[in-house]
Amino acid sequence: MPNAQEAVQGILFRSLADPTRRALFERLCRDGEQTVGALTAQAGVSQPAVSKHLSVLKQAGLVRDRQAGRQTHYSADASALAPLADWTRRMTGFWEARFDALEDLLGRMDQ
Repeated sequence: MPNAQEAVQGILFRSLADPTRRALFERLCRDGEQTVGALTAQAGVSQPAVSKHLSVLKQAGLVRDRQAGRQTHYSADASALAPLADWTRRMTGFWEARFDALEDLLGRMDQ
């Protein structure tokens, strides 16, 4: 059974696994706050599809929304990626140790 941190990481990985959601998130990170209409114009999918993708990103904590009259504005919350950055650092350490051990083994085999 996954712990709380693993559960959060799983939600983030699943949310960003879809290329359309990832592109929407990247666009919000790069270009800042956008309306659903502006995001739809360049997403290559319908407005209802964009709204569903934004809902998944919002549930994962990756985007925030703000109402302004009849429009909803979305912005990225890049700090939500912290659990993935932590996981990446741990995996980097894991693999570096494995490669160092392999290098040592290969060095001993050559002698």
